[in-house]
Amino acid sequence: MGVNIQTIKDIKFYLSRELNGLYPDPEIRALTTIITRTVFKVLKLHTLALPETPVNQKQNREIIRICRELKRGKPIQYITGETNFYNCLFRVNSETLIPRSETEELVDLIIKENKGFRGSILDIGTGSGCIAIVLAINLPGSVVTGIDISQGAIELAKENARLNNTHVTFFPADVFIHESIKTPHTDIIVSNPPYILASEKREMANNVLDYEPHTALFVPDDDPLKYYSAIISLAEKILIPRGKLYFEINEAMGNQIVHLLGSFNYKNPELIKDINGRDRIIKANKHE
Repeated sequence: MGVNIQTIKDIKFYLSRELNGLYPDPEIRALTTIITRTVFKVLKLHTLALPETPVNQKQNREIIRICRELKRGKPIQYITGETNFYNCLFRVNSETLIPRSETEELVDLIIKENKGFRGSILDIGTGSGCIAIVLAINLPGSVVTGIDISQGAIELAKENARLNNTHVTFFPADVFIHESIKTPHTDIIVSNPPYILASEKREMANNVLDYEPHTALFVPDDDPLKYYSAIISLAEKILIPRGKLYFEINEAMGNQIVHLLGSFNYKNPELIKDINGRDRIIKANKHE
């Protein structure tokens, strides 16, 4: 017998029943909101507050499809193709990571520390473009560039810039090949590079391992700081004296990255904890 979801009240009942035991109750409620908003194609649910709002056959099929994919472990962001980050809407796909709340903390720190900033910002490993685009929106005096080795990610980032009605320059480049980065100088470099050790895979949830791009997540155990070393080396060439570096990091690697920055004469790198009390951000000023 087919599932027949006739009203918004039925959506809540159906998802609660189907997802029970797979997700915690608060997450099921959040998923219900996202799914209802998606199938009704509205940004705010206050227009759908009436529980007897009818569901048509097309919407019924869409709800069932989304639920089946959730039960297989696919993240809701990849199912709907979008997510919210720092009050902006972003498209996401298999070429890019789903933006995390820790990265919102990184962006928030940069915005708060650089009020009225007028200068250039380079986002390395831009992915969906979420960091670059949010900085361009919230620091309107800045000129922002985002680079990524993935051409697919660059195309998506450009789409996200259009979606958010802001200008960011995106182009493909490899941080290990400095000649590919056509940025003569910059005032701020920010990066959330791959930083999860390959050996940490076994501790991670299947919905991350099965769906998110591994090249954007993992680094080899024998060279865990490879991206940070490459970025700091690049910064020696293009970051202006007293320019700023901001990194998101693996909580276990903070002291090693501080030491690495010290070896390049960065003075007093600062290690900052995230909302959960884990070392998550490093900021530093380039030597003069």
